[in-house]
Amino acid sequence: MKVGILGGGQLGRMLLQAAANYVVETYVLENDEHCPAAHLCHHFVKGDIKDFDTVYNFGKMVDALTIEIEAVNVEALEQLEKEGIKMFPKPSAIKTIRNKIIQKQFYKEHEIPSPPFTITQNKNELTNHLSFLPAVHKIGQGGYDGKGVQIIKTKEDISKGFDAPSVLEKMVNTDKEIAIIIATNERGETAIYPPVEMVFDPVLNLLDYQIAPARISQNVLWKTEAIALKVVKSLQSPGLFAIELFVDKNGEVCVNETAPRVHNSGHHTIEASYCSQYDMLWRVILGYPLGNTANITCSSIVNLLGAPGYSGNAVYEGLNEVLKMDTVFVHLYGKAQTKPGRKMGHVTILGKETADLTYKANKIKSLLQVKSEQ
Repeated sequence: MKVGILGGGQLGRMLLQAAANYVVETYVLENDEHCPAAHLCHHFVKGDIKDFDTVYNFGKMVDALTIEIEAVNVEALEQLEKEGIKMFPKPSAIKTIRNKIIQKQFYKEHEIPSPPFTITQNKNELTNHLSFLPAVHKIGQGGYDGKGVQIIKTKEDISKGFDAPSVLEKMVNTDKEIAIIIATNERGETAIYPPVEMVFDPVLNLLDYQIAPARISQNVLWKTEAIALKVVKSLQSPGLFAIELFVDKNGEVCVNETAPRVHNSGHHTIEASYCSQYDMLWRVILGYPLGNTANITCSSIVNLLGAPGYSGNAVYEGLNEVLKMDTVFVHLYGKAQTKPGRKMGHVTILGKETADLTYKANKIKSLLQVKSEQ
């Protein structure tokens, strides 16, 4: 079977690493021939994943397509789907999720719990919603990895807002942020991973580290699974989906956002789960039975981000010290150039005690720095 991946970043790289276990011919479409996934696929095609003709012609080369980023030409995918090319996920799911406005309206239409919101067409409209503050302003389309999100607490913060169609979402008094990954195949069968607890960098608005499984009550677990499952069932598409949720201090759960692909919050599954999220997506695409989502052990992951003030050829300070640590697994994404906040890799830590995982996560954060050549 010939399978194409739109996008060649680190998610595509790890997806290709899992593909080595199957009989599958892989194709990658990406503008950068030095991208993390380029050397791991059977066929690399240089091109723009947002261009109709490029995506359409690429899709005609394969039997099935998947994505590692939502910013793709959906119109080309819709045409390819009509012509019999299988899609994981379907273009309709990408279309719903990639635009925050449509995504929020989707939750409302399907009665999926999500924070109250209003839609703004430009920055000036924020002045009409002062009573709605504090809130989070999310640009409708184009936001990624913490970009395109601004917290608007007071009238003075309005200048931070977006002068484009956006969602103004009521801030939730959050106790925990949870992510849960669900796979669903063409037969409608589902496999649910145990939820993880995410801790975010307050400045970059990126995942700092996470703990798996999440430290939540059985009642909250049931709610997260039920709500996440409703999201996936309502999308009516095979594939792998990551649903991010807020849990407030009363144990109420609501959806923050959804990603229609493998996800940062599932990196730990490579070592900590019987079936990784990457292996699971291949099972869905190739029509094999869904895998075992159970945790082998507790785990944590630390994102390796480019250090502030450093741009250029990447240097990994403290790498030897981290590699000496027991039950620690380092994943570098092969990006030659670093810049502040850029995702350069991640480290997975296995263990049985949450306190030990948190201690090691913080130790790794201080030890391993991604800087640049002087």
